[in-house]
Amino acid sequence: MFKELDPLLHSQLRLGIMSLLLGLDSADFVFLKEKTDSTAGNLSVQLDKLSEAGYIQIEKSFKGKKPLTTCRITKKGIKAFEDYVNSLKTYIK
Repeated sequence: MFKELDPLLHSQLRLGIMSLLLGLDSADFVFLKEKTDSTAGNLSVQLDKLSEAGYIQIEKSFKGKKPLTTCRITKKGIKAFEDYVNSLKTYIK
């Protein structure tokens, strides 16, 4: 029996973001942009979607005079990612 894949995580960019954040305490916007090779606009939209779902927490501050956006995965996000991977395994077997 196939389990439904979370459509929010099935997007390549959102899955990449979640995969990166899973192994880190937090990551800033520039790091995520470079690692995912995405545009600033697209990354911003996808981060908002993950944040609205409660999968990540976004913190906005300043480093000197420059804005700094830091993201970290939430417990709900970790659970969603683990569920996604387990659902994917049902397709592989």
